[in-house]
Amino acid sequence: MIWLTWRQFRGSAAMTATVLVVLTAVLALTGPDLASRYAAGIAGCTPDDTCDDFYDRFFDENQMPFLALALVVLLLPALVGLFWGAPLITRELEAATHLLVWNQSVTRGRWLAVKLGLTGLVAVAAAGLCGLAVTWWSEPLDKSAVPEMAQMAPLVFGARGIAPMGYAAFAFVLGVTVGMLVRRTLPAMALTLAVFAAIQLAMPLLVRPHLMPPVTSTFELGRTNVEGLVPPGQGGGAMQVFLSTSAVPGHAGAWVLSSDLVDPSGRTVTGGAGASGPSSTIARSVPVSTTSGPCAPSGRQGTDACTAEINRLGYRQQATYHPLDRFWPFQWIETGIYALLTLGLTWLSFWWIRRRLS
Repeated sequence: MIWLTWRQFRGSAAMTATVLVVLTAVLALTGPDLASRYAAGIAGCTPDDTCDDFYDRFFDENQMPFLALALVVLLLPALVGLFWGAPLITRELEAATHLLVWNQSVTRGRWLAVKLGLTGLVAVAAAGLCGLAVTWWSEPLDKSAVPEMAQMAPLVFGARGIAPMGYAAFAFVLGVTVGMLVRRTLPAMALTLAVFAAIQLAMPLLVRPHLMPPVTSTFELGRTNVEGLVPPGQGGGAMQVFLSTSAVPGHAGAWVLSSDLVDPSGRTVTGGAGASGPSSTIARSVPVSTTSGPCAPSGRQGTDACTAEINRLGYRQQATYHPLDRFWPFQWIETGIYALLTLGLTWLSFWWIRRRLS
């Protein structure tokens, strides 16, 4: 069985191995230079406190490969489910070769165990190697990324650490199970992709925020969480504060679930929703004097002084978030969830092939 499985699978395995070797070689050659440029930039910006500007420049220069590599890691488990998992059983059923294979001395259970074991281990190893290599290469960029692209952000989290291994194992067994139920390759591939995509969307939206109790805190306003201040026009009105929805002071890289502006009594500030500001911000109206004082349009003290005045009046950011130090606990918990789902589908596959599939 091992020899037969390898003969059927060796073409796909060789192609995947070639792609991974090339990708790993490119990352190994470019990673040290990326890390050295980051270290040199930090050494140069620390004395004059200009590291925020360096972070922006460094990430902008390398944003395209950063996003491309994240996309590769996210797509790999889906491709495993589509091209390795879904055809595993349907190929035998459509060609009617199962009538010969399943009537030999090798039982259906053993046949399926070898198929799942060999192909599944290769899928998990490929996803793990790809994910860990990209995590290593992206470390300088993860440290300098904008809050929307930090390690804990939903788009990036799934392309880091050990989570891709759980995704690949689940996608592969999902494809096998759907193939058993549907018995046709193309419909099985389409259904596998739809189910896997739905679960991958549901995990960061519905499950991951609740893996651990989030932290809720209030913060003073500053450069980290205020993207801009816009005074009223000639008709008068309140100051418009553009509050960040993805960053909180003192917790770089945190995954912010909610962010709003509260007044001195702790009530949420409303108004300003129609104002146009930077992306990943919300606009809120603050009744601060704009005719005199730090927030006056003719004032020369700048936005920092106006922000300090708003802080003095008692306005704060109230945010619910997961700090960056929960990255690895979340990785292990989420991978464990996918491992349990994989085990459940594996049991269903063995039950179905013995009792319902003929």
